[in-house]
Amino acid sequence: MSAGPANRGVFLDLGTVDNGDLDRSCLERVVGEWRWHEHTGQDQIIERIRGADVVVSNKCVFSREILAQASDLRLLSLVATGTDNIDLEAAHDRGVTVCNIRDYCSESVAQHTITLMLSLLTGLPWYWRQVRAGEWSRAMQFCLNDRPIREARGLVFGVVGYGSLGRAAADRARGLGMEVIVAERRGVAPRPGRLSFDEVIRRSDVLSLHCPLNSETRGLIDRNVLDRMKSDAVLINTARGGIVVEEDLANALRAGDIAGAGVDTLSREPPPADHPLLAEDIPNLLVTPHNAWASRTARQAGLEQVARVIAGFLAGEPINRV
Repeated sequence: MSAGPANRGVFLDLGTVDNGDLDRSCLERVVGEWRWHEHTGQDQIIERIRGADVVVSNKCVFSREILAQASDLRLLSLVATGTDNIDLEAAHDRGVTVCNIRDYCSESVAQHTITLMLSLLTGLPWYWRQVRAGEWSRAMQFCLNDRPIREARGLVFGVVGYGSLGRAAADRARGLGMEVIVAERRGVAPRPGRLSFDEVIRRSDVLSLHCPLNSETRGLIDRNVLDRMKSDAVLINTARGGIVVEEDLANALRAGDIAGAGVDTLSREPPPADHPLLAEDIPNLLVTPHNAWASRTARQAGLEQVARVIAGFLAGEPINRV
């Protein structure tokens, strides 16, 4: 049964996706009238979605209180995969369909994951700082190689979260000659092709996180896990910041309990200046501003998938419903 035509669409935080380099015509073809907002504060949501039956958002938080006042809303289409910013139970109670997008940024995230890993293994950021500081110009020999440089080939790449993102990163690690091992959920007997969570933690030279943030994974990588990792291992997190206990990671890096970490997400975004992982005294840490997903190709694919989500909903055949 068709859901009927949409009268008006609102995009609440277009600036999180479009830097002015994307083609929005895919959305304009499925909904004739749009209101575009670069950013929307929490106190602006109710007013801006009034009269709209289709709302697109990336990171705006839809609480039960906000959904209770969204009298016209029929479809909440997320231009993201994660749904932790939506009260799904409240949306269901209100009869609001919530859909996300999936498998649109695997290439971008996998590339970023491997970039962080190789930067840590080769010491690239630190050597670049030495060059900029004049250390190479003052050197007594032709090269600087006083920081360990490790080759990826032969190392063990452990994956926590083996969906499309984890698989894409694993494929690239295999291409570098790494051994890939995949973790089962903590406390669960491993399925064929997977190892226990504890074994992957112990064996990995590179531990890469690609799992969603939920009640099972929040705080998953804590002091106890970090203590069981190899002292020369590196941690890569391109998933969600809340999966890692950030103070524990900062302390582990300061103590040299692990060799390094590359993180693309933090528990608070944008982070406060005093965030535990922004302290200047933490060694061997790379932090990127939650942009692993954000190649132009991936962002355009995300918009086009949102258009398909809306079209499917209006035809009475919703896709990616959560």
